[in-house]
Amino acid sequence: MAIDLLNHKLDRAFDHIDANGNGVVEREDLLGLGARILVGFGESPTSVTGARLVESFDRIWFTLSDALERDGDSGVARPDFLKGMTAAFVTGEHYDPVFRPATVAVAELCDGDRDGEVAMGEFRTLLSAFGVAYDDVDQAFDRLDREARGLLTVEELVLAAADYYRSDDPNATGNWLFGPL
Repeated sequence: MAIDLLNHKLDRAFDHIDANGNGVVEREDLLGLGARILVGFGESPTSVTGARLVESFDRIWFTLSDALERDGDSGVARPDFLKGMTAAFVTGEHYDPVFRPATVAVAELCDGDRDGEVAMGEFRTLLSAFGVAYDDVDQAFDRLDREARGLLTVEELVLAAADYYRSDDPNATGNWLFGPL
């Protein structure tokens, strides 16, 4: 069950990155996801915030490639993506130094007024960059907003990402990060 759940979540992550649906993710696909996020929030990739997001996505790509013993120019098919993500970020030691900073960069970008909170509209902008359906965004937000405040904190988003990408607990709140599984 636990491995099936993690693989299912990583399958969805693959689909978020493989925007053209060709069955292979490449560095440009991951950077394209970053670009969609930046465009959604009106942030330039050359700003301090934008450059930090681009750099963190690049580090994810090269860490994934390294886990698969490939150069960074090779595309990655779904089975290898699952294998590499698991080796690097789920069971491996690269989540905190590589993947977590990317989730922080994304979550902080969502917090446009820098008050530490992300409103529904900001969350919707984020998830639309990932290709999440409109109704699924509502469900995701409601599940992540456990206190029903109508807001998520930046830290709640970062923790939800950790749950999503690493937790094998079927009841983990972060499983709802991109809507129902």
